[in-house]
Formats: sequence, C-alpha cells, structure tokens
Amino acid sequence: PPPSPQPASVPRRVTNALAAAALSASVALAGPVSSANAEIRLPPLDPDPERCERAFVGNTIGQANAVSDRILDLRKCNYVDKDLSTKTLSGALMVDSTFKGANMTEVVMSKAYAVNADFTGANFTNAVVDRVTFDGANLSNANFFNAVITGATFDGTNLAGAQFEEALIGKEDVKKLCENPTLEGETRFQVGCRN
Repeated sequence: PPPSPQPASVPRRVTNALAAAALSASVALAGPVSSANAEIRLPPLDPDPERCERAFVGNTIGQANAVSDRILDLRKCNYVDKDLSTKTLSGALMVDSTFKGANMTEVVMSKAYAVNADFTGANFTNAVVDRVTFDGANLSNANFFNAVITGATFDGTNLAGAQFEEALIGKEDVKKLCENPTLEGETRFQVGCRN
C-alpha cells in the first residue's frame, strides 16, 4: 500500500493569525466591559518596535468584527496631533495611549479597548465608534460631529467640553452618556439627555 501522507505543519503565521482571531473573538463576545466587572487580562505588550506605526496602516481584515491576522497593539503609544483619519482601528488595544488633538475623522473603531487613553481635543467627525470601551479615558473637548456611536462604555470618562452635534447615538448609549457627571450644558442637549 502507498505510504500515508504526513500531516503538514501549520505555518507560524497561521498560528499567530488564529491566536489574534481568538483574542478578538473573546473580547468581542465579552462586549464592552464596565468597571464593575473583573479586570480584563490583556496579552503582553507587543515587542515589535514598529507596533505604534501600525496605527497609520490600521487593520484591513474583518473590519467590523475586529478580526485580523495580528493584534493592533497601540498601548502606551503617542499620537499627539497625528493624522489617523480614515484608518480602521478595529480591535485595537489603546490602553494608556495619547491621542491629544489627533485627527480621527472617519476612523472606524469597532471593539477597540481604550481604557485610560487620552483623546483630549481629538476630532472624531464622521467616525464610527462601535462597542469601544472608553472607561477612564479623557475625551474632554473631543469632537464627535456626525459620528455613529453604538455599544460604547464611558464609565469614569471625562467628557467635559466634548461635542456630539448631529451624532447618531444608540438609545442605550444616550442613557449611559447622560449618567456621566462631566457631560454638561449644550452637550447634554446634543446627546439627547432629557434633563
């Protein structure tokens, strides 16, 4: 009889892609995490010296589901006044990153984890902000003009001076935003708060 075929070894790239997909799926299935839930255990910081530069390329695979061949690890990166417009940052880990004054026009952030990130004065005009965890983040003076905001969490987020003019905000998101004590004045009206 002919010899039985030997199983092919799985290339390292495929293994890495499966690991990244599994992490994205686990974060996606868990949904946005509030401070009341147990702390999420994140993978170790990506040792790639170019990891912060990957934001300028973004993700290109499985954009809506935050599935990629590699985790978009932007933790502790500095994007002060940088242009990230039109980038897809789905599934990005943005913990403790700085995006002060960043141009995030038309950015797609789906299932991103931006705990304690600083978006002071960032421009999210026409952005899609879907299931992003902004807990403990600074969004003061951020501009969400005409943005789509669904399934996001804002526990302990600084929203002082943020603008939401003509933004499309999900019903549950309106409730969560209106509970934030830093959302004041005209901004409460823009979000749709009743009081």
